[in-house]
Amino acid sequence: MRAAQVKRKTNETDITLRLDLDGEGNYDIATGCGFFDHMLQQFARHGGFDIRLECRGDIEVDCHHTVEDCGIALGTAFAQALGDKRGISRYGWAALPMDEALVLCAADISGRAAVNFDVAFPGEYRLGDMDAELVKEFFLAFARACPMALHFKKLYGENNHHVAECAFKAFAKVMAQAVSIDPRRADRLPTTKGTL
Repeated sequence: MRAAQVKRKTNETDITLRLDLDGEGNYDIATGCGFFDHMLQQFARHGGFDIRLECRGDIEVDCHHTVEDCGIALGTAFAQALGDKRGISRYGWAALPMDEALVLCAADISGRAAVNFDVAFPGEYRLGDMDAELVKEFFLAFARACPMALHFKKLYGENNHHVAECAFKAFAKVMAQAVSIDPRRADRLPTTKGTL
């Protein structure tokens, strides 16, 4: 069973997380930031990951520490659940539409962190109770904790809610592909280096 539990406590956040990579998309998520909860629910459901996440953060300041630290915790959980990454497909890519919005995402679980986030949020910079810039901060934190090359490109999109949701759903599809077991190489690492 590819699962992990993470407990992360700082002066800014207190996070308890359980992840099952081979789940059914079930979730129980409470971060105190409503829009962020909605995005993580989309990630769990569309990726097929079971996620239980509770975060008590300093949201009286804003949602920044909560979003970033949840990205660290979730990336850490993925890294732990993947172990030595033997048998995984390693790569994933998706072009995901939502109404007028279309976002491309691709990832390589390479063991090296690199993020290219070419997704602009026009006009209003708030997504409910969350600053739009925190979408990028989540993905940066995740990719540093579970080192990967992670790329996003917005092709279209005027509604910021749609754009953000496209990014999270695309990431869900990409991660589902990348962590899936390739039955042809279930006992091998997907690299010629001998390690990821």
